[in-house]
Amino acid sequence: MVLKVNNDKCLRCGGCVSVCPQACIDLHEVKGIQINKLKCNSCGICVTFCPAKALVLKK
Repeated sequence: MVLKVNNDKCLRCGGCVSVCPQACIDLHEVKGIQINKLKCNSCGICVTFCPAKALVLKK
């Protein structure tokens, strides 16, 4: 599974950054959400937490 981001939906709340146990999500003011794919283990915690549904796990 791979974590995908829709930055157009992102509210820039930073919730995904704070709940990620791998600390692999960064929130940039201009670029939006950035995922370090080498650190991400696709646990889905950020997907569940995101109020805007801007994060999804895809095969």
